Amino acid sequence: MGKIQGIPKLLDYLEQRSCPMTEEQIKRLLSERTIPHARPYGDMILFDGNHIDWWIEEQRKTDKLVTD
Repeated sequence: MGKIQGIPKLLDYLEQRSCPMTEEQIKRLLSERTIPHARPYGDMILFDGNHIDWWIEEQRKTDKLVTD
């Protein structure tokens, strides 16, 4: 998987991976710097699909997936 640009596209990607989340949950993870992402310039947020897949698996292993 390549790059995912923006939170809405990340939400769709997570839904496809059986890991649904809300925009608020993603924003919290971004502020806590616990989800892999890059901010190349301005307000642009990029997510690497491979890193996100790794992150999902790590969360499932430790049962830390955001559920609230």
